[in-house]
Amino acid sequence: MAIIAPQGERDPEMTARIFGLVAVLALLEGVASAGSMNGRAGTMPAFYDDTLFTINFKELPPGGETATLAQNGSINIIYMCDACEGALPGGQSFVSVIDAIQGDGFNPLWLEVQIAFDTIPPQQFASDEDILEAADAGEITLTPTTEVYRCSVIGPKS
Repeated sequence: MAIIAPQGERDPEMTARIFGLVAVLALLEGVASAGSMNGRAGTMPAFYDDTLFTINFKELPPGGETATLAQNGSINIIYMCDACEGALPGGQSFVSVIDAIQGDGFNPLWLEVQIAFDTIPPQQFASDEDILEAADAGEITLTPTTEVYRCSVIGPKS
């Protein structure tokens, strides 16, 4: 049975519950916003034809990826190397490489293709042409994933 405090007096138990609820809501809001890739949180560097650009991307939901892959034949490629995390000279990680920008066959949908280094040590490529040459030479293996991103090219990285 709840005890109702006389008017003007505060129930310490109710005050503690309200403070607890406010703290939980604040924590949940912080967790939700920290995981969001919307806006500037989704920006990262990417190479295109030996120039470093800033791109903004967000992965499509799994149902959207499947439908997009089935219905869209003009998806761009973003080359990544997750296995290269910290494996490049100096402990660097692989910077993604894109195959188009605005004015050069650009589509805002991007299929992720993973790079595996086979006969050469992990290294940074700066163009899709260099990646395709290395694949043709048997130095790397390219593996398309089912991950599709909405991506925009913001501009050259300054």
